Amino acid sequence: MSAATVRALEGRACLVAGASRGVGRGIALALGEAGARVIVTGRSSEAAASTDGRPETIEETAREVSARGGDGLLFRCDHTVPRELDALMAYVRRVAPSIDLAVLNVFGGNDGFDGERYPDGSSYGTPFWRRPAARLGHLMETALYANLLTAQALAPFMVAARKGLIVVSTFDAGGAYLGDAFHDLAMASSARLAFAMAKDLAPHGVTALSLSPGLVRTERAIAAGLGDDAKESPLYAGRVVAALAADRDVARFAGQVLHVADLARLYGVTDLDGLQPRRYEPLQPRNAVP
Repeated sequence: MSAATVRALEGRACLVAGASRGVGRGIALALGEAGARVIVTGRSSEAAASTDGRPETIEETAREVSARGGDGLLFRCDHTVPRELDALMAYVRRVAPSIDLAVLNVFGGNDGFDGERYPDGSSYGTPFWRRPAARLGHLMETALYANLLTAQALAPFMVAARKGLIVVSTFDAGGAYLGDAFHDLAMASSARLAFAMAKDLAPHGVTALSLSPGLVRTERAIAAGLGDDAKESPLYAGRVVAALAADRDVARFAGQVLHVADLARLYGVTDLDGLQPRRYEPLQPRNAVP
């Protein structure tokens, strides 16, 4: 971790949407390391159902944020339901005078995935003409639409304050195909959402950008036996987000798709093991034109 991010967010209020597990949790914990007040949201809660029956919850995330030196707060919210977002905003008004950073990491695209197949019987990479189009609709609702609704709810806070940073999670492979048509479209749309928001928000002093981690050792990845292939811990992306939030010139990145590995080198951020995993590069087909 860079010394520049230690307690660099003391007194700042942040919201991480989709923080019960995975990259969202890693971001929330790193913001706690940096001394921020962090509101974590998601559907998985000790007080209600947890998605796919997984053990991770927003309560667990909030407790660890506080244990790392931040102020962990939580609010259970389905980000596809406007009335629940209204309740979240009412809560935000009570606990934070303004929101300095919002991380939009909502993604329900893996709901019901058993490691091999989705509930509709398709697997990752099934050709687009052999799977129900409703699968794409679900992806768009639980990623693009949910994050857009959340941004619409949060933007007035930031516009009124004429400051703030919005980070949208995505996965970018430099134009290469991600191997699944629906996932590829969802990720490209998320990045484009950040680009469009950046254009609308720039005149109001608010910055929006998208952030792409590499292959991350999330709880799901480990459960699926992919932990050895994933070179980044969730905290790696989180420490980069903390550095972005502390950067007074972050507006220079408005609308861009940024990679965790590139920013880690820029800011001097390291992963849990003290290393800086390199940027994810997809394997190229053998017959690809160089």
